[in-house]
Amino acid sequence: MVIERIKEEHLLKRIAPLTADFRVTLKSLKGIVSEPDVTEGLIELKEYLDAGFPIYAARDQETYCGYMVCRMEEPCVWVESIYVLPQYRKQGVASLLFAKAEELAYEYGGETVYNYVHPNNDGMIAFLRSRGYSVLNLLEIRKPYSEEKLTRKIIVDGKEFDY
Repeated sequence: MVIERIKEEHLLKRIAPLTADFRVTLKSLKGIVSEPDVTEGLIELKEYLDAGFPIYAARDQETYCGYMVCRMEEPCVWVESIYVLPQYRKQGVASLLFAKAEELAYEYGGETVYNYVHPNNDGMIAFLRSRGYSVLNLLEIRKPYSEEKLTRKIIVDGKEFDY
């Protein structure tokens, strides 16, 4: 398994399907059924690359099996997205990718990486906890979108939120 930083636009086409799958997975956490849109995935990756966000990809021989995008806001490093193909999960791929984010944080003089996580993304929460990430830092609160269907309630410190 090789972890490489993606700096060249022509390589984005190889990982755009992963980005498209990641977006489908995120939507499914909200009960939304969708299909992967590789074109949108490529556009998203180009925007990250143009903004100078580090993009890392995991490659197993010729197969790209995972990717991660980091946002740098000195002294903070945020993992914008991290995704591993299902058949490569539980094999250390996400750990190898995430280690790159932690390296960036330490280079910036930080001690941690910040992560946005859906409250029902049990796999990601378990992954982060296994790496010592257990501090709830902040909540992102917004008004519901006009056509949004909120199906769950989440309680944080005794306060109920729609999800």
